Amino acid sequence: MQIAQNSVVSFHYTLTNNEGEVLDSSEGREPLTYLHGAGNIIPGLEKELEGRQSGESLKVTVEPAEGYGETQPGLMQEVPRDAFQGVDEIQPGMQFQAQTQGGPLMVTVTKVEGDTVTVDGNHPLAGQTLNFDVEIAEVREASEEEAEHGHVHGEGEQEQH
Repeated sequence: MQIAQNSVVSFHYTLTNNEGEVLDSSEGREPLTYLHGAGNIIPGLEKELEGRQSGESLKVTVEPAEGYGETQPGLMQEVPRDAFQGVDEIQPGMQFQAQTQGGPLMVTVTKVEGDTVTVDGNHPLAGQTLNFDVEIAEVREASEEEAEHGHVHGEGEQEQH
């Protein structure tokens, strides 16, 4: 069966940056499973998996625009240390959920200088070219409920209506 709209696809992957550093991998874990065409994985990878079949292996390069987007300088800002009520020690790399006009946003601390904390609301992989090494494990037709809900239902998952 070929990967198409409303296919449930399971695949193993290794994600590297242009320097060859492994950023993420399914090695030693279950394959990643998603509903094709529902926007559950980045667009550039989903587009390249279209029409593929179980057992195929491929290498996919995804530019930032088709991945996690370009880095947006407007999502980086300096905030006062006292905005982090109840947090004793703030260090670069820590993540917090910030409330913004557009709703909640995950931010990563990039710098701490005195009473000023610099945070970045960009996805950690924004602005990066992503290189995927993919092996398609399984392709099946989505159930009616999976297609209706827009995501794959796991083993024993309770239905939420």
